[in-house]
Amino acid sequence: MKLAIIGTGMIVKEVLPVLKTIDGILLEMIVSTSRSIKLAEELSQDYGIKTYTSHYRDALDSEMVDTVYIALPNHLHYPFVKEALMANKHVICEKPFTMTAQQLEELSQIANKRQLILLEAITNQYLENYSYIKESLSKLGDIKIITCNFSQYSSRYDAFKKGEIAPVFDPEKGGGALRDLNIYNIHFVVGLFGLPKSVHYLANMENGIDTSGILLLDYQTFKVSCVGSKDSSADCKTTIQGNKGYLEINGPTSIIPSVALTLNEEKTSLINKNLNQPRLWSEFVAFEEIIRLKDFKEAKQRLKHSQQVMKVLEQAYLTTV
Repeated sequence: MKLAIIGTGMIVKEVLPVLKTIDGILLEMIVSTSRSIKLAEELSQDYGIKTYTSHYRDALDSEMVDTVYIALPNHLHYPFVKEALMANKHVICEKPFTMTAQQLEELSQIANKRQLILLEAITNQYLENYSYIKESLSKLGDIKIITCNFSQYSSRYDAFKKGEIAPVFDPEKGGGALRDLNIYNIHFVVGLFGLPKSVHYLANMENGIDTSGILLLDYQTFKVSCVGSKDSSADCKTTIQGNKGYLEINGPTSIIPSVALTLNEEKTSLINKNLNQPRLWSEFVAFEEIIRLKDFKEAKQRLKHSQQVMKVLEQAYLTTV
């Protein structure tokens, strides 16, 4: 994978040390689309990236780049992904994929027509502990109740209350607790059970943005509550309850640090199958393999999952009260 990184934000600073450790990923270019070209230059020097630039077209026109990683504010995902696909580049895009389900459907059609791979960077889908949860669901019997809580007091919330609006609290830029934190809970649940029968979002709204909220998913035979909060904190925990036992995750659904399986009348078994690697490592190892092998079957399955998540996300906003 000959990679161009688009953006210089926090997620880029986190992923660059990881990318340096993965065989098959060549860091060809980093693109700053804002005034932070100096930061792009520093990151280029620190991580051995061959080229830095402030012009997106430099990456799209380069024969040394076959894949772009879009790590920009949410509202920019769609236009930047589309431009990359039209330039015949494979694309990895940060979550949430787009602002609407229709935008993602359009991008999917372009990728399919041009035989390009389009993937969403979402950590939990590639973790070994997540695979273990999938394999263990049948032991729980009939699923009854699922609760997910990802609450993290935002470092930008106090400034937001004073009128300083960062992208994560800007509705025009795709901010809000649902897209920023609860999105991990949605991926977690939809990846296990597919689309729910109905969606309802109970949001705490401040200045036109959801600073926290409870997403209710109805699967008819069982019910799901997903909490995401940027205006308050709590222990991040997820529980899947069945009539024969339960699974419990102590920690956010973004990293699934460990899984405890408790079956009726048996002691709890604590499991941690995640490799001793940073949280972004597993997904980029998978991306490198998918793109290197041109595994369109796997890519389409991953994209189908992302499309289901976008449908849930869109329905949630339509039902916000």
